[in-house]
Amino acid sequence: MKVSVKVGEDKVLELVRGDITKQRDLEAIVNSANAYLKPGGGVSGAIHRAAGPRLYEEARRYAPIKVSECVITGAYDLPNSHVIHCLGPVYGQDTPSDVLLARTYENALRLADERGIRSIGFPSISTGIFGYPVEEAAEVALTTILRVLPELKNVRLVRMVLWGEESFNAYREALKRIVGEVEEG
Repeated sequence: MKVSVKVGEDKVLELVRGDITKQRDLEAIVNSANAYLKPGGGVSGAIHRAAGPRLYEEARRYAPIKVSECVITGAYDLPNSHVIHCLGPVYGQDTPSDVLLARTYENALRLADERGIRSIGFPSISTGIFGYPVEEAAEVALTTILRVLPELKNVRLVRMVLWGEESFNAYREALKRIVGEVEEG
């Protein structure tokens, strides 16, 4: 399953249902990390397992990070070149949650752009154990990406890689509300 929308002349935002650790055509993927950048559950655990122990060995040098902060490491055994580790907000605890979540996506995009990265994949940040409702998170994430992407010099492709059908559907519906027409295929 895939949904896409053109952003400007030469940029694309895609939504796919799948495993972020298997996105072979992306230069970077984003890890929805904890403050200490330790392997955890969910997306973080999957990324650390697929990348191998060297990912944490490098990442821990940057810990702890603050909410909305992002750092970049190598990707090791993943098929990508980089992992951008971001600490999203805990819903209802880190406030205002929507501002902090938007800042997290923006910081990751700007870091990727500064590093010359042309393609990046995001999970649905903060919607796992951090408790952010997926429908609200989708609205914040997509609005932020669509606002920031046209300003970037290097990033051309942003892909939201959504694990479950519920998340994919929530993001697809949010994207339709925001932009109207989307290409499905």
